[in-house]
Amino acid sequence: MKRLLTAILIAGSASVAMADGLQSLEAFMKNVQAGKADFTQSVTSPAKAGQEARTKVSSGTFEFQRPGKFKFNYLKPFEQLIVADGKTVWLYDADLNQVTERAQAQALGGTPAAILTSATNLQALKADFGLSSQPARDGLEWVLASPKQKSGQLKEVRIGFTPEGQLGALDIEDSFGQRSVMQFKGLQTQASLPASNFHFTAPKGADVLKQ
Repeated sequence: MKRLLTAILIAGSASVAMADGLQSLEAFMKNVQAGKADFTQSVTSPAKAGQEARTKVSSGTFEFQRPGKFKFNYLKPFEQLIVADGKTVWLYDADLNQVTERAQAQALGGTPAAILTSATNLQALKADFGLSSQPARDGLEWVLASPKQKSGQLKEVRIGFTPEGQLGALDIEDSFGQRSVMQFKGLQTQASLPASNFHFTAPKGADVLKQ
């Protein structure tokens, strides 16, 4: 799930960060069942020989509801939509008018989306990820999550939380050396969101590819 998710942090005492990072993640999973926010995502691919690394920036909105429902609506520079209803994940590319449909159990696995939406508590998350607090930086407290199964594309993800315990950023590195940093703003947390927010119907005339 390349398009899915990523980060930032603050300088501070490692001993404080080691307590606060995991505590913030645990509290977030326990207390925040649904929410929505704006995001900005920067994707940097490894530099090719004789060239500088290039970064692509996109932005949009993010919604989620536990367990397993989320929506990434990319608005700029190109329109794309990723929707998961708990059973199926759809990726819609507006420019191509093409939909890719996958079973959610196969699509997520050890991905950032699984961290944010699938696991219901810290112990459940530890079944798939090794977790460790990281030094604070850039105003955020961080947790490093490393997938226990190394067969996927994800190498590691860092989750950043604000001092108030709200989700601030994801910093994702895949096995190909690509880094994706997703920063969240204006997070609104609530008990639930309408089920219709996570319902997807392919636009008329769109090509639908099932994987």
